[in-house]
Amino acid sequence: MKNLIRPIGFALSLILYSATTTSFAQQTSNNTTQLKIYGYLGERIDDCIQYRVKGQDVDHLVEPFRHQNETSRWQSEFWGKWIQGAIASYRYNKDPELYQIIREGVEKIMATQLPNGYIGNYTPEAQLQQWDVWGRKYTTLGLIAWFDLSGDKKALDAACKVVDHLMTQVGPDKTNIVETGNYRGMASSSILEPVIGLYNRTKEKRYLDFATYIVEQWETPEGPQLISKSIADVPVAHRYPHPVQWFSRENGQKAYEMMSCYEGLLELYKITKNPLYLSVVEKTTAHIINEEINITGSGSAFECWYGGKEKQTFPTYHTMETCVTFTWMQLCHRLLQLTGNSLYADQIELSIYNALLASLKGNGSQIAKYSPLEGWRHEGEEQCGMHINCCNANGPRAFALIPNFAYQTKDDCLFVNLYSQSDATIQLSGKKQVRIKQTTDYPLSETVSIQINPDKEDLFSIAFRIPSWSKQFAITINGEPVQQYMQGSYLTVNRKWKKGDEVILNFDMRAKLVELNQSQAIVRGPVVFARDSRFNDGDIDEASVILDKDGYVDIKPIHASDFAWMTFTAPMILGTDLEGHSASREIHFCDFASAGNSWDISQRYRVWLPKTLNVMNTPYKPY
Repeated sequence: MKNLIRPIGFALSLILYSATTTSFAQQTSNNTTQLKIYGYLGERIDDCIQYRVKGQDVDHLVEPFRHQNETSRWQSEFWGKWIQGAIASYRYNKDPELYQIIREGVEKIMATQLPNGYIGNYTPEAQLQQWDVWGRKYTTLGLIAWFDLSGDKKALDAACKVVDHLMTQVGPDKTNIVETGNYRGMASSSILEPVIGLYNRTKEKRYLDFATYIVEQWETPEGPQLISKSIADVPVAHRYPHPVQWFSRENGQKAYEMMSCYEGLLELYKITKNPLYLSVVEKTTAHIINEEINITGSGSAFECWYGGKEKQTFPTYHTMETCVTFTWMQLCHRLLQLTGNSLYADQIELSIYNALLASLKGNGSQIAKYSPLEGWRHEGEEQCGMHINCCNANGPRAFALIPNFAYQTKDDCLFVNLYSQSDATIQLSGKKQVRIKQTTDYPLSETVSIQINPDKEDLFSIAFRIPSWSKQFAITINGEPVQQYMQGSYLTVNRKWKKGDEVILNFDMRAKLVELNQSQAIVRGPVVFARDSRFNDGDIDEASVILDKDGYVDIKPIHASDFAWMTFTAPMILGTDLEGHSASREIHFCDFASAGNSWDISQRYRVWLPKTLNVMNTPYKPY
């Protein structure tokens, strides 16, 4: 049979990207029955599970729920975040010890449920205030996740009781949900996601009605106007005036909570098929890509949108909260499943190899709260009188998302999203089963070899992601080159696949020079590079010029570092003195994830390097 090869999607410039709606899209799903990721990425996932997830004292997370004496803080989010990360981690590695830890953690949280259904730590008088409803959201999500994994109906019943109790407190003729909590009600109304989750599992109409009510309240004068602001193309950092008090109800730019609400709206879209819901999420996501996401795949400062893409070269307090990184990845993942637009997969890859990997401490025990583009990394503060913070609880969910992202299926088509040394068994429709083995050290090298082994020779499709950053690309199937493909899309190959078929992909790993605001950085494939003071080859803050040819830098791989995953040298002219010191030097760089991974204040790193001004090449511009 003649092979049928077709590109899916569009090659889209991130700067010029404009959202389009995919009406009534049938989403992809994860039908991977077995997956193991190896290499550096796999090791980091394993470290996170072993030392951060399994290392958590779960009883410590449950303890606040045993005492309803809180009035303002967010202790009640930690259990729900951790349990979701633990369950997703178990789905990946099937560790029986982890399963037992999860089961005991769920039983302990259900034991705190009050007769009226409440699970939380707020006093009766303070309920609905501050972070109370937000915490109930995470508890409900955790209980639903355990039900899905174990089939334990007690957990589903407990989740229903949590939301049923909330519905006695907020709703029509009761307290308006967007008038509770902070950030124009976004934190509280993000409970939309688990409400839809309960509807999907019970088909009880009251949950769909409650979800509809929540979305309606967004557009009230008190609400965040998440739909109308998106329709009006208002940038996410400019939806409301700059707040007088940052962490308050008036702040409408809170990144994490905003994206959480849009995640819930996507879940509602799957039920109602209202194209408006998908459209507004895609439009908002386009704004986030165009105006907020920085070179390493994350954004925010003080946890809020601030027009950060243009400002990323400036030293900024509290940038790139890991909770924002994960929620951004999760939002893109849901859009990828719904639309099939590989742009979202490219965004996830960028976040994984840079912002996310950078957040995990070398020994895997902690996840940084912030991962700035320069400075030094360190542990986040302990929050709410507990030995944990939001990102240590939430970060493992991002690492556990990677296996779920790696392969997706839709009918008879298998989508390859993640390139990494791995071995997977995937179920297609009609009981077709295929084993895929990737042999590669991508993105260190440019070549990925994929061996296809179906149970028997059969006709089905495999869609290979061609990243938008890969200006040059080549693919062969059993040694025969494929000519028809499109950068920034999926290349779908429909053929009779048989055991031993080999696909070899070659990506463009030339190092690119990126310039912004009289600053410069180096990007190679999906990986951003940084200077690190541990190389001892000069002041990392010194002005310099990275030498390039047509936008590409002639970097040289070396193996002189024991702390970095990737190490290269790049030709640079340092400083401002050209009298006898104009010769270029080979200066060391490592991948951003490895930069500063000692969490030692005496060791610094930097992505954006100040570029020395040469007025001979810069025409004078009057003020």
